[in-house]
Amino acid sequence: MDVRLNNVSQLAGFAKSADLAYFLEVICGATYEHDVRLAPTSAMLDAYRKKEIAWPEYESAFRELMLERGVPGILGRQSFRAKTVLLCSEATPEKCHRRVVAELMQGAWSARVEHL
Repeated sequence: MDVRLNNVSQLAGFAKSADLAYFLEVICGATYEHDVRLAPTSAMLDAYRKKEIAWPEYESAFRELMLERGVPGILGRQSFRAKTVLLCSEATPEKCHRRVVAELMQGAWSARVEHL
């Protein structure tokens, strides 16, 4: 599950949506999905990248956005019965929005979360 806001920009490099879909299918028989409901808004992301807001503010705003969007309730829990990887561009979970999404799923569904 790709949770990036932009999955086709030139910055995505080899991780563009079409490439990922192909490699996931060929290498491990997995499917690729992109869900922008699990991504921050452009304004939120820009403010954080430009250091207009610090991580704690960003995380709080993103968590509030997820609650406004009804995440995880709006997601089909059945889609997550199989092992699912949340993909974004951050290397570690500490300052990454995918961690917030995973924590919301963990809390609502008692999902098991493992950061790779």
